[in-house]
Amino acid sequence: MSDLPLISVVIPTYSREEALRDTVVDVLKQDYPNFEVLVVDQTPKHQPEIQIYLEEMATIDKIKWFRLNWASLPGARNYGIRRSQGEIILFIDDDVQLKPEFLSAHVKNYLQKPEVGAVAGRVFDRMKLGDSGGELEIEYLPPEAMEPGIAWYYIDLVHTIKPQQVLTARGCNMSFRREIFTKYGLRFDERFRGSAVREESDFCLRVRQTGYKIWYDPEANLVHLGEETGGCHDISTRSLEYQLTFYHNHFLLGLKNLTVSQALRLYSRLFDCHVLGRPPCHKSGSPITIFIRGCFYILGFLKAVWTVIQSIWDDGQIYSRLDQQNFN
Repeated sequence: MSDLPLISVVIPTYSREEALRDTVVDVLKQDYPNFEVLVVDQTPKHQPEIQIYLEEMATIDKIKWFRLNWASLPGARNYGIRRSQGEIILFIDDDVQLKPEFLSAHVKNYLQKPEVGAVAGRVFDRMKLGDSGGELEIEYLPPEAMEPGIAWYYIDLVHTIKPQQVLTARGCNMSFRREIFTKYGLRFDERFRGSAVREESDFCLRVRQTGYKIWYDPEANLVHLGEETGGCHDISTRSLEYQLTFYHNHFLLGLKNLTVSQALRLYSRLFDCHVLGRPPCHKSGSPITIFIRGCFYILGFLKAVWTVIQSIWDDGQIYSRLDQQNFN
């Protein structure tokens, strides 16, 4: 038995086929000797060849395969946490490419730095690298990247090449010490819905309250394919529901975690970028589209306020409550 810590690799998935299979294949090729793979599968029905592959891997105990009848990214993360055994829990997306030394790169940070409670890996995002021509390199993030109100517009875990402390991780490549969940009782907030945008940011802000650092390691990198279909949510990014939940989630992040001044800075930048379409968003600036985005901005704020009010009697952990009724 290896003396190295067990790492649990949790892969939430929704309606992905070949990309999911290829991701699992890459995980199983890791050179790290002590890990388990948990596939938290919310896909209603797989293609026959993918179904057969997952069944075979589960039968020979290469993966633990869990089938769910609901779709929630934070819910899937929490489901995987409850069933994991590792001292380190690592989350990746279902459409990534990994080098064999990926897990080793994550684990070494925990062995070398006891003050580190989470590791944010570098993401070679196929779409964002294409936008910059793959030429942009950042050594150290600017001071603004550690200011919770505006950090989200300065944190670049695609082009940054030096290890450093960061405010948050990318959800497709992040790991945590198990005691973040056991000793401190943290869970992902299932009220972040739709694509669950900002759910990892919300979680990482709460991790920092434990006193642990979040450490960025560019050697713990992967390629994020950014497949246009599938993903761990059940609504189209072009739908009205997605637009509403996008703004709701940003406002909820601020209402939960930020001071008044920090929240105002976040909401100001959100309006400037996503409603008016100014850089770095570069959206259409026609009066009609600005008006429509402004309506969703206002509705998202009102919905987030209602979510916070509801938390007085309902914490919103819908899927965890359903699971815990049957989980021991």
